[in-house]
Amino acid sequence: MTATYTDIPLTRPATPLLDRIDSPAQLRALPESELELVADELRAYLLYSVGQSGGHFGAGLGVVELTVALHYAFNTPDDRLVWDVGHQTYPHKILTGRREELLTIRHRDGLAGFPNRDESEYDPFGVGHSSTSLSAALGMAIGSAIDQPEDGQARRRCVAVIGDGAMTAGMAFEAINHIAHVDLDMLVVLNDNNMSISKSVGGLATYFSKLWSSKLYNLFRESTKTLLKAFPSTSGIIRKTEELMKALVAPGIVFEELGFTYIGPIDGHNIPLLVHTLENLKQVTGPVLLHVATQKGKGFLPAEADPTRYHALNKVPSTDAPPPQTDTRPALPKYQQIFGDWLCDMAADHPELIAITPAMSEGSGMVEFAERFPQQFHDVAIAEQHAVTLAAGIACEGKKPIVAIYSTFLQRAYDQLIHDVALQNLDVLFAIDRAGLVGEDGATHAGSFDISFMRCIPNMVIMAPADENEARQMLYTGYLHKGPAAVRYPRGTGPGTQIEQTMTALPIGKGRLSRQGQHVAIINFGALLPTALSVAETLDASVADMRFIKPLDTALLDQLAANHSLIVTLEENAIAGGAGAGVSEYFAQQGIVLAVLHLGLPDVFIDHATHGAQITTAGLDAASISASIKRRLAKIAAES
Repeated sequence: MTATYTDIPLTRPATPLLDRIDSPAQLRALPESELELVADELRAYLLYSVGQSGGHFGAGLGVVELTVALHYAFNTPDDRLVWDVGHQTYPHKILTGRREELLTIRHRDGLAGFPNRDESEYDPFGVGHSSTSLSAALGMAIGSAIDQPEDGQARRRCVAVIGDGAMTAGMAFEAINHIAHVDLDMLVVLNDNNMSISKSVGGLATYFSKLWSSKLYNLFRESTKTLLKAFPSTSGIIRKTEELMKALVAPGIVFEELGFTYIGPIDGHNIPLLVHTLENLKQVTGPVLLHVATQKGKGFLPAEADPTRYHALNKVPSTDAPPPQTDTRPALPKYQQIFGDWLCDMAADHPELIAITPAMSEGSGMVEFAERFPQQFHDVAIAEQHAVTLAAGIACEGKKPIVAIYSTFLQRAYDQLIHDVALQNLDVLFAIDRAGLVGEDGATHAGSFDISFMRCIPNMVIMAPADENEARQMLYTGYLHKGPAAVRYPRGTGPGTQIEQTMTALPIGKGRLSRQGQHVAIINFGALLPTALSVAETLDASVADMRFIKPLDTALLDQLAANHSLIVTLEENAIAGGAGAGVSEYFAQQGIVLAVLHLGLPDVFIDHATHGAQITTAGLDAASISASIKRRLAKIAAES
């Protein structure tokens, strides 16, 4: 029986059996009778370690037993175990030689919060976005089949673990279609907890949940077994009737019709059942789908009751630590709250407003809006491509769609952004959340490229607020603009600028001079403005808050170029193709020759750390910016 907890343990629990397991091979050496104890110790250690380090929480608790069973039944790492998204892989990391390192997870130079090929041979595929596991595992199966023996020897198995939330994405269905066509030996484990980060939505999620409410089917299935034993002569009729009932109510029929052998659903917390089932499925050829039912947050009662809140956990303060000093200042609003408040304010007077999110209602600050204006809200599940084209269709009917989407997830809908929205110059506003570096979630979730990939698209208007009030006013500006527009804003809070409730549209393509200096002009795009002003004070530099990345304020650029010897562009986006590149392109077109220094994200993926540490790594903290400017000034002086 699963041990349950109501509090996070502050001291390391005793885990004598788990401490002996430094690899899955050592797990497989144990008798099956000890696996439930391993799972109990694993859950206890997971609670403790995440309490110490912070990190993703509920999803890992829900797959403790499944993780133990998978590594026990399969010969990992030779057998490939591919996890989807990766929020749930903390137990996997513990069992694969990273137990003590788990205390460093998501910290600088510590373990990544997601599977990482550079971290362990047990992570065959790096991941942070959803719905990639099926395609990746199929690719591994195809690649492995080339070198595998045909003489009856054991062949490599490829296993993909995907959640019901991730199964809502179109990419997952593309892979399912191909898996059935290729007809290789491959196991898909559908981890059905009726959740992604938020509650799963959409027809498929509803379809899966029908099984649990279908008492008729479960009663019929059990009765069938009894009848088959009592009246073997009627077995043919009974089996045909069972197949009919199955076709009417069982989720598995979808996968069976696509060519899978469907098994389940089975209890994902029953280790003997899981191990027995997995061992049997190793003998089945062709594509197999095992449907397991789990509970997100299993074993920690608060997480079981509120799995959305306990998706991730902050570090639990030690009882020995001094109490934190009370801060009487009001908490600064996050940009996500500013967006959500703006949505509610606008929707009250604009029935044509329709907000769309791909399964990020809580993260994007849309909970209140969804409750107050349900007819104007659409959560399309993990389906970014669909979200953008849905918005395009809504715009065709004269309504005003707003797509609230993380920068890192907009990457997945790039063709739709170009082909379905911009090419037709449709009236869609993109509220791009998590623009720039995002801290402990690392490179998979960083919004490092949206300026670069949007700036080259015709018809786009792109804005980047430097503070909270600009964010509100830019959202309003983008709403009034007739055509595709984007407002990119960072994760978390801003500098604390007073927000004006009255909304005023900004003139398109116009920036402002925030500080007048001499010799050096810092041209800032977005949230780094306070840093730019701090640097400018020490160097007596001018600072321009450009506000618009596209179109650029060319009159302001002309003014700065005429009065300064060095132009410095500053942005929390990739330097390659970024806003600074647009400034240089303009100067080149106009034949303006002067020294330009581009500061932004370098041409590398920046690993997980605090946001401040990542900014320093990128050279975008005040000291690094000042040093970079001084080096360029020294070089200019030496060359003159």
